[in-house]
Parts: sequence; C-alpha cells; structure tokens
Amino acid sequence: METLWSKGPCSIRELLEAFPKNERLAYTTVQTVVYRLEAKKAIRRASKFGNAHVFEPMVSRDSAQHRMIDDLVALFGGRRLPIVTHLIESGKLTPEELREARAALRKARAAPLKTAKQEKPE
Repeated sequence: METLWSKGPCSIRELLEAFPKNERLAYTTVQTVVYRLEAKKAIRRASKFGNAHVFEPMVSRDSAQHRMIDDLVALFGGRRLPIVTHLIESGKLTPEELREARAALRKARAAPLKTAKQEKPE
C-alpha cells in the first residue's frame, strides 16, 4: 500500500521492484497480497498495459491508519492509555512527534470547553 500511495498506480512487477533487492519477495507472494487487497476493496485495477494490470489505492493513507489504530485500541479492550504510555516511555517518539502530540492534547482539552460554551443559552 505504501508504494501505491507514494508512487501512484503500479503493476505487480512495479510493486515487487519497490522492495530492496535483499528483501524482495516472490512475484506470486506479491500477487496474492494484491489480489487479497483487491477483494477487500483497498485497491482496484485501474488499467491494463499489455498483460499487466495496473492497480491503484481505493483508500487513503489516513483512512487506513485510522482504521488500524482503531483495531489496535480494540485489542486493548478500548483502553488507549497503555498504547500512548508505551509510545512515550519507549523513547521511540521524535522531538517533533512529541511537539505534535502536545499540540493535539492542548487542542483536545480546548475543544470540550468551546462546545460547553456554545451549548449554554445566552
């Protein structure tokens, strides 16, 4: 999916060649994944060039990321704190990511206040 999002429409061969040589999978493995993604309506056949079908994404990167995060939270019984705590304590967040997280937290804190103010009758 990353290759389709970054490069745009690709054939199975082009998707295969996007992997580094030392990590390259068998053509049939990539083909199987592509067909499964197509069956799940994550990608579609955009066109045909000779015998090769060209595939393009049907879901955006953001949409896929949100769905995966929602699935991860569901694995934790809906509890988000263990995930956030792990990300912070593991030291794997960059300073920029920490700044963005702080900004998102400030925005989330301010949002209910705005909503509550808007709902009060004047």
